[in-house]
Amino acid sequence: MLFYIVAYDIPDDQRRKRISDILEGYGTRVQYSVFECVLSNQQYQEMSRRLKKVFNSDEDSLRFYPLSKHTVNQIVTWGTGLPPTQAPHSIII
Repeated sequence: MLFYIVAYDIPDDQRRKRISDILEGYGTRVQYSVFECVLSNQQYQEMSRRLKKVFNSDEDSLRFYPLSKHTVNQIVTWGTGLPPTQAPHSIII
């Protein structure tokens, strides 16, 4: 499982709504166009496939930032809103 910040800038209202609906199925909206997602590789691939069907590369911008547990623990938030999503725990055997 990896922790991702997903941010988007979609100028078309209908496409933006479809993109945000997909992302809501995979993570938590923390700002209007920013989601925090904890995803397995399979979930990330599935989400990517679904987003590509809607995404218009000539007009839209989508960014996926994978974060390590070390960097997630350094997230600082100011003001109102949800606390940061809990990072996945790793177990080494």
